Amino acid sequence: MQILQNAFIPALLAGVGLYALYKGVDVFPTFLRGAKNGLKTAAGILPTMVGMLTVVYMLRASGAIDFAAAALAPLFGVLGIPKDCAALVLLKPISGGGGLALGSEIMQRCGPDSYVGRVAAVMLGASETSLYTLSVYSGHLGIGKTRYAVLAALCADVTAFAVSAAMVRLYFPCI
Repeated sequence: MQILQNAFIPALLAGVGLYALYKGVDVFPTFLRGAKNGLKTAAGILPTMVGMLTVVYMLRASGAIDFAAAALAPLFGVLGIPKDCAALVLLKPISGGGGLALGSEIMQRCGPDSYVGRVAAVMLGASETSLYTLSVYSGHLGIGKTRYAVLAALCADVTAFAVSAAMVRLYFPCI
């Protein structure tokens, strides 16, 4: 099995190269065009990324995330989400790095094998940084009307968080 894993990427690259040779595609100029377009995209989304990261750090440093989490903890409790994970529910859709740092804090405080630690771990893997992704790509593409996309993304995130807690209760009932 290990030999197959080690050979997969080189075989994939060789296959792409052979297919390009078969089709008569000049690979290097095509690669350079793709890299040039990638750099344009990266330069285009950089201002939005800087703005979002600034907002995330300001919310975190000001305590606004913790305040909102404390206020919404009873509502999250109805959905089966532990109160210790309330701040994670609010931060993860905005920032993957901030969510990961908060998840790490939760696991240090409650333990990785605790119910709360397991719920936090599953939440981190089951959800997306939806607001961050929407803002970066909508900002880059100049899309201004994202109201329904934001609502759909937040509904998906809340569903992922509630199902995460339910699955941990289902698969780890002794905790």
